[in-house]
Amino acid sequence: MFASLAFLVAAQGIVVPLGHPRLIEQPRAPIETAGPLWASRCGDSQDVNKAAAPVRIHANTYLVGSCGISSILIVGDQGDILIDGGTEEDADLIADNIRALGYRPEDIRFILTSHEHYDHVGGIAKLQRLSGATVVTSAAAAKVISSGSPAADDPQFGTLKTFPPAQPGRIVRDGDEVRLGNLMVTAIATPGHTAGAMSWRWISCDGGVCRTIVYADSLTPVSAPNYRFSDHPAVVAAFRASLAKIAASPCEILLTPHPDASDMPHRLALGKPLFDQDACKNYAAGLTKQLDDRLAKEAAPTPPKP
Repeated sequence: MFASLAFLVAAQGIVVPLGHPRLIEQPRAPIETAGPLWASRCGDSQDVNKAAAPVRIHANTYLVGSCGISSILIVGDQGDILIDGGTEEDADLIADNIRALGYRPEDIRFILTSHEHYDHVGGIAKLQRLSGATVVTSAAAAKVISSGSPAADDPQFGTLKTFPPAQPGRIVRDGDEVRLGNLMVTAIATPGHTAGAMSWRWISCDGGVCRTIVYADSLTPVSAPNYRFSDHPAVVAAFRASLAKIAASPCEILLTPHPDASDMPHRLALGKPLFDQDACKNYAAGLTKQLDDRLAKEAAPTPPKP
């Protein structure tokens, strides 16, 4: 199965030593059966602590989080990569979902992050202790993750919870690659929602069928009540640059930190392949409209009080 990844990487001019491959059987929890189970268990729930069924998205990529928060497992021949750890309470259900697939949380070698909010990184400390994995994140997010306290420049500052701190072991920038045996995941810096927000892109192959998967960060212009994006032009510029990156990225399967943001409940209910070459472009277009609407609302004159 993973020979296909080896030839793909070689075709891109990159050589990744495979070492002694781990034997992995597939498929596990195929989307045709596990997808509808996920949808029936979660329905329209966005509960961040409600356990969802694990789902094989494509090849060696699995959705292992809660109904309201995504966590992504990428299985490799030298160990596994996990993206996001949900809330503090989600750590156990993520580990249980990994075990339900027949894999071991102890085989996680890297834990990558999207944005540095308690509902996406709150469970990382426990998952890091369980696995011994290296936490990989951006410089801005590392400060928050290592302290467990939200950043003062976060648009949602004052409304965010603290969380158990974890220990980042590697800082990445835009375009950096995280490699592990036959796995290669590319970092896409997408600040805006937070200063340290990251998106991630990789290729998963099932036999001769290879798909480029993008885990695109939230990128929604959400804030505390008194925060005005129009007062922070650098943040708005970062938002627009990040949205342009997502729109331009190779992308055949879109995943997001909040499953409903990419219509995952409906897509999983169908139990069909998630292939959509326009998914990232449409995602960025919808978020651009949200940002434009927010700025227009801030620019509108305040109606006089009666």
